[in-house]
Amino acid sequence: MEQLSPENVFGTVEFAENPEPRVPCVLILDTSTSMAGLRLDELSKGLELYRAELLADPLASKRVEIAIVTFGGTVTRLVDFVTADAFQPPKLRAIGGTPMGGAIKEALDMIEQRKASYREHGVAYYRPWAFMITDGEPNDHWKPVVSRVQAGEEKKSFCFFAVGVEGAKMEILEQISVRKPLWLDGLKFCEMFSWLSNSQQAVSRSSPGDEVPLQDPTAGPSGWAAI
Repeated sequence: MEQLSPENVFGTVEFAENPEPRVPCVLILDTSTSMAGLRLDELSKGLELYRAELLADPLASKRVEIAIVTFGGTVTRLVDFVTADAFQPPKLRAIGGTPMGGAIKEALDMIEQRKASYREHGVAYYRPWAFMITDGEPNDHWKPVVSRVQAGEEKKSFCFFAVGVEGAKMEILEQISVRKPLWLDGLKFCEMFSWLSNSQQAVSRSSPGDEVPLQDPTAGPSGWAAI
C-alpha cells in the first residue's frame, strides 16, 4: 500500500475541506537593511490591511492563497501558501543585502510546486501572481531569472509584478519584468495592498482563464503608483 507523504496528506485534507478554485499570490518582499524603520513598518501595516480586506470578502477569503518570500541577507520562504482566512502576516525584520535573483527563483519554484499540488488534487486555479517589492539593487546573480520570468509570462504560467520603493534600480527591474515596473508613491503601502486585495477579489469572482481588467494603480485619490 502506497504511503502518502505528510505534504500529500495535508493537501488531501486541505482541498477536501475547501475545494474552491485558488488564486495564488506569492509576495516577494525586500527586507534588506535599507528597508529598516518606517518602510518596513508601513509594509507591515499594508500586510495587515491586505489580510483584513480579503477576510471581508467571503469568496476571496477561501480562494486567494498567499505565500511570502523575503530577501534580506538570505532568501527565506517565510510563509507557505495558505488561504487568506488562515494567513497571519509575519513579523518582518530588516537585515543584510539584497539577493533578489534568488528570491525570484524561490518564488517561481513555489508557484510551480503549488500548481502541481492543485493538479494532483483536481483543484482549479487562476493564473498565479508573483508580486515583488524592493528598494534596492540585487547583490546576487539575478540575470538567470530574466529568461524564466519572460518565458513564464509568455506561456501565461504566472503574472510577475515589480514595485520599486525609492532607491530601487528600476533599470534592472525593467530587464526582469515584462510588465512595466511601477514606483511606489512615497510610503503608500496600504493603498498598494488595498489595490492588490481588490484585484484579487475581482479575479476570485471570475472564472479561471478569464481576463480580468485591473484598476489603474496610478489614477485617482486611491492611486499608489507612478510610472
